[in-house]
Amino acid sequence: MNEHYVIPSQTRIGHVHLKVSDLERSLAFYCDLLGFELTTRYGGQAAFISAGGYHHHIGLNTWHSEGAPPAPTYGVGLFHTAIVYPERKDLAVIFDRLQRADYPLTGASDHGVSEALYLDDPDRNGVELYWDRPKEQWPHLPDGSLTMYTRALDLEGLLRELD
Repeated sequence: MNEHYVIPSQTRIGHVHLKVSDLERSLAFYCDLLGFELTTRYGGQAAFISAGGYHHHIGLNTWHSEGAPPAPTYGVGLFHTAIVYPERKDLAVIFDRLQRADYPLTGASDHGVSEALYLDDPDRNGVELYWDRPKEQWPHLPDGSLTMYTRALDLEGLLRELD
């Protein structure tokens, strides 16, 4: 075994597949509110959704979870699914949309490398909506290493992107 293996830099996460308790409720959240497009369904038990015509970025199914309660907060499992937007203005648009829908956030942070909104889907799966600052703007320590932090996100400043 090669102990110095490094995963190829072009590697990416292809999709996330979530167990949900109510497929229609989840589709309303991910498609109607967040704007994903339905690409295919498997009856009333599974659906695949995407952005921009990809076969699927998110799979949703009730195969082992129909009617089940949310996973416990204090247990192993998925912390959140992170959805990256191409531009800061796109993050502002979805923030405005969430506000208009009176959908609650669980947090909003500036991480230096990115700005993020946090919320829960209907099954209390964590969702992070964010955009990455251009790489040349990422904060670095004096030794050149990348530094990330968690500070309050300027939500009013974010909304000014819509002006």
